[in-house]
Amino acid sequence: MELQPIYCNQKSFYGKARVLQTGNSKKLISYTTTVAEIKNGQAKVFGWYSVTTTKHIKEFLAQNGFKIGTKKELEKLYC
Repeated sequence: MELQPIYCNQKSFYGKARVLQTGNSKKLISYTTTVAEIKNGQAKVFGWYSVTTTKHIKEFLAQNGFKIGTKKELEKLYC
């Protein structure tokens, strides 16, 4: 399903961010790359490829109840 912006001020991500849910895993796909996953209640970020991808990651984490902050803070928490 397409990730919809709720916590950021954008109207849409224009189909560039999708969430794939299978079993106990949710994967965030930004453009064509899997950039984050939530599995068994744990979040993991795989890469910060662009400013836009970082927005997608922050939105994904916020919508799933995870703490968000600056990129540097997120790297400490989820990488």
